[in-house]
Amino acid sequence: LYFRAKQSSLSLSRSLKMAQSVLDTMPGAATGTVLLTDPLNFWDGKRVKPRQEKNAEPVFEPATGRVLCQMVPCGAEEVEEAIESAHAAYLKWSKMAGMERARVMLEAARIIRERREKIAKLETINNGKSITETLVDIDISWQTIEYYAGLAGTLAGQHVQLPGGSFAYTRREPLGVCVGIGAFNYPFQIAAWKSAPAMACGNAIVFKPSPMTPVTAVVLAEIYKEAGVPDGLFCVVQGGADTGTLLCHHPKVAKVSFTGSVATGKKVMEMSAKGVKQVTLELGGKSPLLIFKDCELENAVKGALMANFLTQGQVCCNGTRVYVQREIMPQFLEEVVKRTKAISVGDPLLDGTRMGALISKPQLEKVLGFVNQAKKEGAKVLCGGEPFVPSDPKLKGGYFMSPCVLDNCRDDMTCVKEEIFGPVMSVLPFDTEEEVIQRANNTTFGLASGVFTRDISRAHRVAEKMEAGTCFINNYNISPVEVPFGGYKMSGFGRENGQVTIEYYSQLKTVVVEMGDVDNYF
Repeated sequence: LYFRAKQSSLSLSRSLKMAQSVLDTMPGAATGTVLLTDPLNFWDGKRVKPRQEKNAEPVFEPATGRVLCQMVPCGAEEVEEAIESAHAAYLKWSKMAGMERARVMLEAARIIRERREKIAKLETINNGKSITETLVDIDISWQTIEYYAGLAGTLAGQHVQLPGGSFAYTRREPLGVCVGIGAFNYPFQIAAWKSAPAMACGNAIVFKPSPMTPVTAVVLAEIYKEAGVPDGLFCVVQGGADTGTLLCHHPKVAKVSFTGSVATGKKVMEMSAKGVKQVTLELGGKSPLLIFKDCELENAVKGALMANFLTQGQVCCNGTRVYVQREIMPQFLEEVVKRTKAISVGDPLLDGTRMGALISKPQLEKVLGFVNQAKKEGAKVLCGGEPFVPSDPKLKGGYFMSPCVLDNCRDDMTCVKEEIFGPVMSVLPFDTEEEVIQRANNTTFGLASGVFTRDISRAHRVAEKMEAGTCFINNYNISPVEVPFGGYKMSGFGRENGQVTIEYYSQLKTVVVEMGDVDNYF
């Protein structure tokens, strides 16, 4: 590609060295041994040191509670530099053919695939989830980039014949500089989910990770650089609410895509509205999982575990309201409690671990508080819901808890109405299909839903009636990149993944061509 040909061999070797530096330490790394000192910002094709070290915030390793690195929030001047860098890259990238963009994106996907184990290890150290899960997250990331590389060359408009030989056509054009604001639960994957469709359409993106997980987005930036994107096409700025505010207000930002809480999403929407910017919001959820008596019980139990305990329960689309038809409630509870008690909690870098540490001490305390509140309101703890201290001494300060199953729940309980964002499953009985659909939809959220049944008519009937962006039938929490993901109601709007997301990172221009004379009414 033309800009790759113009890169000097010196510049390319430097970027190769950068992208490898942190990752090269990963094979020998173990929980409690890593300390990161490299700058975490990235624009103009390189890591950028903070202008000043004040306001630095410690970033903790969840499994040990020790400080992993320092995160220094970007101020107005740094945000300005990053956006200017992104805009300059956009002017180059947007002029390239879709197939040219695709080749660079495919190279980025290849590099990620090649380094998946190293990236996953770094992700686990920063995020706390098990290495088994982060390996899947990294695979989904390169698959996302590969998928949108495949779509980049297909972007096209429409030709419309008009009377008298005149015609019109449409052009699908990029938006410009897009901002992505990520969450702590899937740091690398969310950066890929937001950057891949944006870049496929010809945009540049400035990405702000969660201040609790700032480490791996900059690795993705280095990989894009190594693959051959123009310097500045994928920038990383670190920070919290103040930095996010600067990004949302910036006049050169065309779109903001946010993943996070409803409260913050409302603020992002409000700030973006002042500049009439396009917005995609992927917000919280309190999703229902409906288990009918005619289900395959073994699969339903496995589905309930997948719906509640991935990433220590810190997943926005988790099916945390588990409605079980009364006739099979005893069998379901017996089996789900047995399986939950058997979940291996501990060092997230060990292959045998199935649940790691929650993201922070405040989050752990918040989740334990929800369990205590549930007990006060009459729920019965069947297992878990307590702080967990692994036997390994280096994990004593980690943010672990035992996964929890709550019985005797009612729809008006706090644990059933509010998003807990931790490993807590609330189980509720139901009698009829009509009743449970009404109860399932009685929420301000609408991100996901699920149903387990052998009755094919019921499955599709329930799916139609669920007021949610996704309905899983006889499974839960699978997110193939080919299908759209997003919410109804207060869970947000816009979509990520699937072909439709191209529409959220592009705009249509209509061109009308007159082949004859102008009709004159005057």
